[in-house]
Amino acid sequence: MENITMTIMLIVSTICIVSSLFLLINLLKNMREVTKTLTHQYNLIVKMQNVLKNKSTVNETTDKAEIIYQDLLQDLIPIMASIDVMPRTTSEHPLWRALGGIMDEYAKNPFVLEKLRRAIKLDSNIAHNVGHYLNRANMFLQHMSATDTDGILSTTFTDGLLGQSLTFFAQAQALASTDK
Repeated sequence: MENITMTIMLIVSTICIVSSLFLLINLLKNMREVTKTLTHQYNLIVKMQNVLKNKSTVNETTDKAEIIYQDLLQDLIPIMASIDVMPRTTSEHPLWRALGGIMDEYAKNPFVLEKLRRAIKLDSNIAHNVGHYLNRANMFLQHMSATDTDGILSTTFTDGLLGQSLTFFAQAQALASTDK
């Protein structure tokens, strides 16, 4: 009887140990899955945080851009009047209409560069406006390059009307300063 009791106790103990091992293995497997899931969630939260920071920076830049656009436009208005150029008749922002008008006119008539050179040379107010425009536009492009992590927006501005106008105005300013 004692042998039977001992055998039953041994079998029950063995079953308990095997089931405990099985439960422990499952628990460890579940813990690994939980760790993987938490790591994945943490990585997603970090990515979301970076995206939100970038969007916040871009939104802040966009808000400040409107102020800069208006400042640039204030410099362009007297320049356009001095070289007899009208803005485009589109539904764009007034800055882009003004720059588009200047660049369109230059594409049709390269003599516009000479008119601007003369205006810079003869009118200190126009020279000041061109210099101020070049400084503000360059600062804006540098700010865009610094805040735009993927470079798409800053490249758009640099390759677009703003970059083209910078080249045009810098060329006219250089011609005016070398011509004595």
